[in-house]
Amino acid sequence: MAFGSFQDQGGASTPQPMAEINTTPLVDVMLVLLIIFIVTAPLLTHGIKIDLPKASSTAAPEQPETVTLSVDAEGRVFWNDAPMAEGDLLTAMAQAAVRDPQPELHLRADMNTKYQRLAEIMAIARNAGLTKLGFVTDPNVPAADAR
Repeated sequence: MAFGSFQDQGGASTPQPMAEINTTPLVDVMLVLLIIFIVTAPLLTHGIKIDLPKASSTAAPEQPETVTLSVDAEGRVFWNDAPMAEGDLLTAMAQAAVRDPQPELHLRADMNTKYQRLAEIMAIARNAGLTKLGFVTDPNVPAADAR
């Protein structure tokens, strides 16, 4: 296959197609591919020798029970939805702290509860020995309404 024009070539009576192939685009593509392979080839062979730990598949440990501690807007405390007196709170938390596995304490507070009350409850939990404390929020309330 020849490329070229049918113009008069040096006085020949009939125009002849040019019989040369333009190799410049071919060389450009080959150089780009060569550069790509030079850059990516070391990345393909690069590896780090590490000794991974061996582990056997075992059953997951039993999930600890959860204790829900609710605080309403007036500061009243509810232990698993049952009303709790202030003096009984430390006793109930201390009993929960010695269980094995230790239960998780989920703290639910009204939006209008004072931070001081929450800080007091967290301090009681820490003094009782509870180490697993989580806050429960309502994901259905938009952030703009949570003022």
